Amino acid sequence: MASTVEGHAPYKHPYHLVDPSPWPLLSAFSAGIMLFGIVLFAHDNIHWVFGLGLLGVLGCMFGWWRDVLKESQNPFYHTSVVRLGLRYGMLLFIASEVMFFVAFFWAFFHFALYPEHVSGATHAIWPPEGIKTFDPFSLPFLNTMILLLSGCTVTWAHHSLLEGNRKGLVQGLALTVLLGLSFTGLQAWEYAEAPFAFHGGGVYPSTFFLATGFHGFHVIVGTIFLAVCLFRAMAGGFTAERHFGLEAAAWYWHFVDVVWLFLFVSIYWWGAGEIAAH
Repeated sequence: MASTVEGHAPYKHPYHLVDPSPWPLLSAFSAGIMLFGIVLFAHDNIHWVFGLGLLGVLGCMFGWWRDVLKESQNPFYHTSVVRLGLRYGMLLFIASEVMFFVAFFWAFFHFALYPEHVSGATHAIWPPEGIKTFDPFSLPFLNTMILLLSGCTVTWAHHSLLEGNRKGLVQGLALTVLLGLSFTGLQAWEYAEAPFAFHGGGVYPSTFFLATGFHGFHVIVGTIFLAVCLFRAMAGGFTAERHFGLEAAAWYWHFVDVVWLFLFVSIYWWGAGEIAAH
């Protein structure tokens, strides 16, 4: 039986037939430019290509999310079946991100467990000789506490929405965004004080900066995601029945939390060598 929505013609199914959009193709090109820029930065210390790609990615994020937010405000697009599909899509996206980080962990553990593959020496060590590492219980531990606390605050925000507590929703999201910004600031400070350099530093800095740097990029994306949810919450854009955007942001943030725990335990703690003096 056909259903009707104000301003739209009757439709006979609950599925969302996606309108033509430039954002998937533009996002792919922008991400490719950004990846190429990382290669140029690592090998030739060229920065501007990465910056160009990053600007493209941010622009596509803005345009794409703007269109999705417009769709979400109209039940003609986001029916219950479509929302279920969005949940499956988000779960599959997070699963693909898990495999993305598995590659970095695989590289780190390969060289950490078989350091002779780095130097060719029979009795090689990891980290390689001459590399001094971070104290895991200084800034890295503080950042771990910040991310764990942010996981609690985003959960508080979600449960506040379910209970009709609009004030708790806004406060929880605001605190989560603030904690995400704090994490990014402290990681930038950590990179500035790093006792080894990404450019020309060998395999240890490469695996370290790629794993922690891509995680930091995911934290920035997650913080933007949550900031958008904060503005929507302040404008009354979520209800207890319809708030998939907030759920997706919370799932993504918890994924970022868990990845950081693995990074802290394996790279900062288990993989620590001679601690650099400060």
